[in-house]
Amino acid sequence: MTPACGLLAACVCVSLTACQNSSPTSPPPVARVQASAVAAISAPGNLGASGGGYYDLAGLPVQFAFTATVNPLGAAAGEFHIFADEGGGLTIDVSGVVICMTQDPLNHRAWIGAQVTRNGSTDPDFQTDINQPGDDVWFRVLDVGEGAGAVDRSTFTGFKGAAGIQTSPEYCAARLWPDNNARTWPVTSGNISVRP
Repeated sequence: MTPACGLLAACVCVSLTACQNSSPTSPPPVARVQASAVAAISAPGNLGASGGGYYDLAGLPVQFAFTATVNPLGAAAGEFHIFADEGGGLTIDVSGVVICMTQDPLNHRAWIGAQVTRNGSTDPDFQTDINQPGDDVWFRVLDVGEGAGAVDRSTFTGFKGAAGIQTSPEYCAARLWPDNNARTWPVTSGNISVRP
């Protein structure tokens, strides 16, 4: 399967899952990926990373979707959305636009920096001054390939001050990756793809 087809399949799967589970207690649809984003990722010379599904954050299922591209001139584009239902009426629900991405193509890693465009979280810990629209947010992902036993990984989102980082561009430039994939969480359904 081509990378663009894999991305489209993952996005359709995430979108269909969101539509099938549209009861009032189900998570809202995770970020949609437009056809233009698929074309941008597969354009010659562009770097790309994308993914969608769920990862397990220490027992909390987090629904995620993202696309990120960087063209040969260094301009980044894309979007992301995370959603987690913590129970008791507490949710984490954050969307944003990608403003930077860097890669380690040898190890299939990507660092993605964004700005929050919408925060629908009900958890007070995610309604603070650093979680508002216009604020920076970031995460990193690992693509371990395809096939049996291949488990991609993602971090949860970081905000201003996490690990001493203040901005998304600073995060993308620092390319922090602790030993043993520390603070990354296994993707339990879905897929992550990092393409040089």
